[in-house]
Amino acid sequence: MIHESDAGSLSIAVVGMAVRFPGARDVTAFWDNLTAGVESVTEFSQEELILAGVDPNTARDPNYVARAAVLEQFDLFDAELFGLRDREAELLDPQHRLFLECAWSALEDAGYAPGRSSHNVGVFAGCSLSTYLLNNLGGTLDRTGADFNLAKLIANDKDYLATRLAYLLDLRGPAVTVQTACSTSLVAVHQANQSLLNYECDMALAGGVTLRCPQRVGYLHQGGSMLSPDGHCRAFDARAAGTIPGSGVGVVVLKRLEDALRDRDFIHAVIKGSAVNNDGSSKIGFTAPNVDGQASVIRAAQAVSAVPCDTIGYIEAHGTGTGLGDPIEIEAIGRAFAGTRRERPWCAIGSVKSNFGHLESAAGIASFVKAVLAVRHGQIPP
Repeated sequence: MIHESDAGSLSIAVVGMAVRFPGARDVTAFWDNLTAGVESVTEFSQEELILAGVDPNTARDPNYVARAAVLEQFDLFDAELFGLRDREAELLDPQHRLFLECAWSALEDAGYAPGRSSHNVGVFAGCSLSTYLLNNLGGTLDRTGADFNLAKLIANDKDYLATRLAYLLDLRGPAVTVQTACSTSLVAVHQANQSLLNYECDMALAGGVTLRCPQRVGYLHQGGSMLSPDGHCRAFDARAAGTIPGSGVGVVVLKRLEDALRDRDFIHAVIKGSAVNNDGSSKIGFTAPNVDGQASVIRAAQAVSAVPCDTIGYIEAHGTGTGLGDPIEIEAIGRAFAGTRRERPWCAIGSVKSNFGHLESAAGIASFVKAVLAVRHGQIPP
C-alpha cells in the first residue's frame, strides 16, 4: 500500500508496463516463467540453421552452439493501427515495430488511451543495430544514392526510434533516443526520471528493444569470448562460462508519484532514486567492468534515494555469467555495502540473464521489470 506520505519530491511511480521477451508475450507470462525458473532458450536443428542461411559446414562445427533466446511471431505487425502503409511497414526495422506495439500496450496498461493523452508525454528509449537492414535490405540499397535509400535508412536508423513513436502517437514531450550499449534501457529509465523531476514532461515512456535478424541461428563459440560454450547462462555460478544472445522489448510508463496518487493510477512500484556514471579508462579493457565505478554508482543511487542499506533485500544485477564480469560485480556490491550495519542477515542477488541470456539494448529494462515484479509480488524468483 502506498500513502500520500510516501510521495517524496524525488519519487517516480511505475504506472504501466509491457514486455515481449523470449517465452513471454506479456508481463504475466514473464512473471510466471521467472517464478517457475524457466530457461526460455531455443535449440535449433540442422535443418532450421541451414534454412536460416547458416553454412552447412559451420552448422556442423563442434564449436557451433545452436541455441538462442528468440521472440516468436516477431514478424507480425499491426501497421494499420499506427496508420502506416504496407510499403512503410515492410521497410521499417522490426525493432521499431516491436517497440511501437509495446509502447501502445504499456500506455493501455497504465490506463491511458494511446494517441489521446492530455498529458505532456516524453519518450526515452534505444535499440540495437538494425540487422534487418544489414541482412534483409542491404542488398537492395542502390550505391548511387537513387532508389528508396533515404526511406530505407530512415526506417532502420537507431536515431528515429523515439521520435517515430512520438510522431505516430502525437506525444509532445522530449523524445530522446538513448545509445549506451548494454545499459541503454536503464539509462533511458534514468533520463525519463530526470525529465519528470525537471517538469519537462508529466508522463514518460522508457525502454529498449533488441531483435536479431535472422533469429533462429546460433553462434560459433571461441575461447575467451563472452558467449557460453554450451548455450546456457549461469550467472553467479561456479560453472559460469558466458552468456547467450537474445531478443526482446520492454517499455514502462512513469509519472511523478504525487501525480500518480492524485490521478489514482495503479502503481506497480516506486523508483526512489537513480544514478549514472562511467568508468573512464580505469579498467583492464574497453569491454571490462570496473569495481570502483560500479560501487560508486550504487552508493550514488543510495544517496539520492535515501534508502538505508540495511533495508535492501534484493539486488537485480547485470550478471552476464562471465568469469570476468560476475566476480567484479559482486566485489563492487560488497564495497558499496561495506561498513554498513545490517539488520537483515542476507541480501539476495540475481540476474534475469539466466532465464534468456543477454538482450543487449533491452537487457536493462528486462532486469528493471523483473525487479518491479519482485517488489509488487513480494517474492524473489529463482
